[in-house]
Amino acid sequence: MPEILIIGGVTLDRLHFGGRSAEMPGGAGLYTALAAARAGAEVTLFAQRPALLPAALQPIDQIIRWIGPLIRMEELPRLEIVHHGGGRAELKRADWGAQPSLSVAMLPAQISSYQIVHIAALGPSRKQLEFLDFLRAETRARLSAGTYGMAAHGETDLVRRLLSKSDLFFMNENECRALYGAPEKVPAGSGQKIFVTMGAYGAWGITPKQRLHIPAKTADELDPTGAGDTFCGAVLAVLLQGAGLTTAMERGVQLAAAVVQGVGPEKLMAGASGFNALE
Repeated sequence: MPEILIIGGVTLDRLHFGGRSAEMPGGAGLYTALAAARAGAEVTLFAQRPALLPAALQPIDQIIRWIGPLIRMEELPRLEIVHHGGGRAELKRADWGAQPSLSVAMLPAQISSYQIVHIAALGPSRKQLEFLDFLRAETRARLSAGTYGMAAHGETDLVRRLLSKSDLFFMNENECRALYGAPEKVPAGSGQKIFVTMGAYGAWGITPKQRLHIPAKTADELDPTGAGDTFCGAVLAVLLQGAGLTTAMERGVQLAAAVVQGVGPEKLMAGASGFNALE
């Protein structure tokens, strides 16, 4: 039975870190989906997909079910990210390709069969709201969403509205400060679970009755790309399995710590044949 549907994007990223460079698969949707699968869930990723997959993306099909509208290879989003250490990153170049055209009309017919649907950052926050409002009317799944820095700072009211409508919501410390000032000030409505990742300081889980802090696991950071999305995917999978908030968050910080010790999503794709970082 289908369990988790991730609505997001897949990118090809050029990463620069510690004097090294690598071209790797990326995207908030992809990291979240891979992490949920590694944490034990059956995962479908709904994202635009090149009709002819490049070698770097072919191993994804061994781990998750990837569906979505077909695009030309040149329409695949591409990012260039420079990491400066200490959690500081710089987006040097972004070509979002066909991703802005993703719409609710493209969703699969069997959408009501999923137990959790997560809507990753898709560009404008209004697009995430369109997906969430459509899904609320079409499915009884728990609906989850995340945001990103530019949206939290530039579309603050829209992101707050997205959070208020979500059953689960994920953001990092920078995004939280833009939206509410501090984790202690984040409002949680009835039945909501809200998560704030804090990098080396772990993560907060917030419900109407509880504010839980889980410390980070010790990690020798190499590439922090996708750590927050990894936390998200793991938490969703473990909650789906019936575990409590503490167990889900502990698994999330554990998997995030593993990911930052590799390049891109290589720790999440370990064992998939044909997967290599390009030095």
